[in-house]
Amino acid sequence: MSRRHAWALVVAASALPRVAVLLHERGGILANMEKSDALARVFLDSGTFGYVPGEPSANTQPLYGWFLVAVYWILDRRWWSVGFVQAAVAVATALLVYEIGRRRLSARAGLLAALAATLQPYLVWHDVHGNREILDQLLAAGMFALALGARSAAGGAALGAVSGLAILSNSRLALLPLVLAAYLAWRGAGAAAALAVPALAAVVLAPWVVRNDVQVGCLAITTDARALWKANNLGTYDTLRGGGWIDDVPDIPQRRPHPRPGPWYTPQEAGVYYANTGRKVRLDECAQEAHYEHLVWRFWREHPGAKAKLAAQATWMLWSPRVEREGGPSAGVDPARRIVEPIWAIGVYVLAAAGLAAVPSSLRVLGLAFLAYETLAAWVFAGTTRYRVPFDFVLALLAAAAVDRALAGRPPFRRPRSQKR
Repeated sequence: MSRRHAWALVVAASALPRVAVLLHERGGILANMEKSDALARVFLDSGTFGYVPGEPSANTQPLYGWFLVAVYWILDRRWWSVGFVQAAVAVATALLVYEIGRRRLSARAGLLAALAATLQPYLVWHDVHGNREILDQLLAAGMFALALGARSAAGGAALGAVSGLAILSNSRLALLPLVLAAYLAWRGAGAAAALAVPALAAVVLAPWVVRNDVQVGCLAITTDARALWKANNLGTYDTLRGGGWIDDVPDIPQRRPHPRPGPWYTPQEAGVYYANTGRKVRLDECAQEAHYEHLVWRFWREHPGAKAKLAAQATWMLWSPRVEREGGPSAGVDPARRIVEPIWAIGVYVLAAAGLAAVPSSLRVLGLAFLAYETLAAWVFAGTTRYRVPFDFVLALLAAAAVDRALAGRPPFRRPRSQKR
């Protein structure tokens, strides 16, 4: 199959199922938006990136909010604008996965990887609903491609810049530039390339962090340490084991029972209160961040055994073939969630394990580094299907390599003669 025909097949396989889901779900797309939607609407109405006009906030990772600002400004806030733009991002991710496989394995392996990644049942539904992971997927694939190709300081700088954007999309990736720098050093790309990764990531992050210091009052990527605390306290394990999500964990005494409008309101709650009453709530995001961070450190220090149990639980929830309970909208209809997705996941897991022996060491080491980092991040925070899927393309690449080798009877990473120089 020619490259042009492969692109056409990948675009069709990615776009058509998502468009079908979008048309089916059109009435609920905007009803299931996450809090970045509120940030985007307030920004477009008042010029303030926050939940209340005139009250800047750093309560969440900003990139998805900026993405929605652009979508709403150009296309207005409509179910079709969000759905079709996010479907286009999913198509771009699938094409990038194809190019990674084509360049590093073979054209057939790239096609198989792209199809396996984009036709994942969970993602077909998830990608057209409001969720920041749609950007995480594209940025993760971009980092993967750049890390494989970086040979100089310029390549390291490009990788660092994209990793900085990835952190603005998902703060759990804050240490990933160091992992990528270590990978480039192992690859022999040179000290300049390795050092450029964290340096450029810091450059990309700096304007947002400085903005938060000036406008919000503290140096931070996000002030939402409460989310970290909900995943790290003595009530978390039993809540998750009982089928709840971290949002169901009983809150601290200052917020239980729910207080009157006051300093322990979250910025998002303050936004809802303002929308309903027109009155502003005085709160201190930075003080809340410091308090919840203190509680997390104290939990880790005083209850290492409980934290070890949470880490084991998070690992299972992250890698479980079934769709785990999570915050936000559920992952589609029950048959897809309970039957189709587990079948897909188990098949890809098995083939990916076989594919570890079928790929060059550069791809194998990078893939394992991505998957290991994802697991360690779950140990710190929490694990669920939604947090895993941005990196599932790595499993698809490994699985495709195994299938390609079985079909071709040769190592799939040998390039066709037309690609050799």
